[in-house]
Amino acid sequence: MTTVISRAELQDAIEAGSVVLVDALPESYYAQQHLPGALNLVADEVEDRAATLLPDTNAAIVTYCSNTACPNSGQVAAKLESMGYRDVRKYADGIQDWVGAGLPTESGLAARR
Repeated sequence: MTTVISRAELQDAIEAGSVVLVDALPESYYAQQHLPGALNLVADEVEDRAATLLPDTNAAIVTYCSNTACPNSGQVAAKLESMGYRDVRKYADGIQDWVGAGLPTESGLAARR
């Protein structure tokens, strides 16, 4: 079971530069709005793209999606863990909570790797 991280813990990790964010929503949602610096990786692409996108299996990774009802972040986290990623957590409250707290987001697509 993936460990859940709170908004405050996530903010601290982002400020410290000690975490890789993974937006588990489809690319169209990612393009509209995502957490600063987040990479886009959906469950169906984890096996094909994780090694390139996330080469360090020891890195602290946090997955997120829309909100607590959205299963995407848990699916991506579980797949990453099954592939040997050792420090995967989930921001279960998701981007709705982040935006609701008035925190910054980005928009647009990142270059595909």
